[in-house]
Amino acid sequence: MKVLVAVKRVVDYNVKVRPKADGSDVDIANVKMSINPFCEIAVEEAVRLKEKGVASEIVVVSMGPKQCQEQIRTALALGADRGIQVETDAELQPLAVAKCLKAIVEKEAPQLVILGKQSIDGDNNQTGQMLAALTGMGQGTFASEVNVEGESVKVTREIDGGLQTVELTLPAVVTTDLRLNEPRYASLPNIMKAKRKPLDVTTPEELGVDIAPRTKTLKVEPPAERQAGIKVADVAELVEKLKSEAKVI
Repeated sequence: MKVLVAVKRVVDYNVKVRPKADGSDVDIANVKMSINPFCEIAVEEAVRLKEKGVASEIVVVSMGPKQCQEQIRTALALGADRGIQVETDAELQPLAVAKCLKAIVEKEAPQLVILGKQSIDGDNNQTGQMLAALTGMGQGTFASEVNVEGESVKVTREIDGGLQTVELTLPAVVTTDLRLNEPRYASLPNIMKAKRKPLDVTTPEELGVDIAPRTKTLKVEPPAERQAGIKVADVAELVEKLKSEAKVI
């Protein structure tokens, strides 16, 4: 079974992002970049499926400037077999990403596509669902457990009321949640081996995909700073402050 995994290059989650002076976007100059954490979970799940003998090949795909090959190589070091980069310097919105993935799915014909449920930069949570709609595949989102059984996959997903298990006929699209697994660290030997693994480069134009943006960012600004809290001596003082100062009761 071939598994296709999408990974995204984002600002490392340990970095405190800052907007540009003109408020047009986030300033990423000289900022550490990494694989989106949810995408890293997707790679780990694919590698675990391969270790169980369920998956025979793992193909990793990423979209963006040439630098995103670093994240593809990281995924290869974690256990993926080969990589595909859709190279472009243009801004890629979820629909454009989903269309590019659809073109790659049609070419590669994977039985399972695994994506992170969202990226930590845009926080859109749209690409997986859009890809499933475009390809006509079943979808299991927010997966906390994935079990492949023959020609189907059972996905336990997190919902407001608890857990829901859905069964999908392969091929299918799965998006990963935080509790699905804990990604491993890449060992030095595997990092060296990853440099020799195949990595193909294509472009949206070669895939025949229109990546024109559908939405426009008007302004980027940091959240308002919260005022420091205070300590109260007892419940009576708390109630008094809620009445007189916060005016919520």
